Amino acid sequence: MLEACHNRIEMQCETLRNLAEHLPAHGCDAQAQQAASNVMRYFDSAGRHHHEDEEQDLFPRLAASAKGLEAERVAFLVGRLTREHRELEKAWTSLRDTLETVAYGDNAPLDKNEVDRFCRLYSVHIGIERDTLIPLAMRLVSAEDMTRIGRAMAARRGVIS
Repeated sequence: MLEACHNRIEMQCETLRNLAEHLPAHGCDAQAQQAASNVMRYFDSAGRHHHEDEEQDLFPRLAASAKGLEAERVAFLVGRLTREHRELEKAWTSLRDTLETVAYGDNAPLDKNEVDRFCRLYSVHIGIERDTLIPLAMRLVSAEDMTRIGRAMAARRGVIS
């Protein structure tokens, strides 16, 4: 589920970059309004849930499973990823205000540098999760705990299994 979320985040970042290019040329047309609404909907719900999935479910189980030097590595990784979540949330709050204006049909300049920074932060973050967090979790967290984590993620999204 985390990998699927990563793919959706990357697609939303691509939409955000396209919107930043679209607005100066076409203004706040129906396509721009829809794109802004879609990006907001994603990062306000699934994007937020993704951070909760990790912080409330995966990180604690990963930390509980790690021993010795591995525990230090996990603590460092979890600390870094949690700090990045706060940085991403802060960057999102800034972008969201402009997107909300666009979604409601009012012209607003979407700062390409701000969009690039947000997308770059996510790209680096996802890379660390793909290359380090997920392989570590697959190695350290039991299949039973992975099932519990999956159920918690589904429940967070209102999916009943």
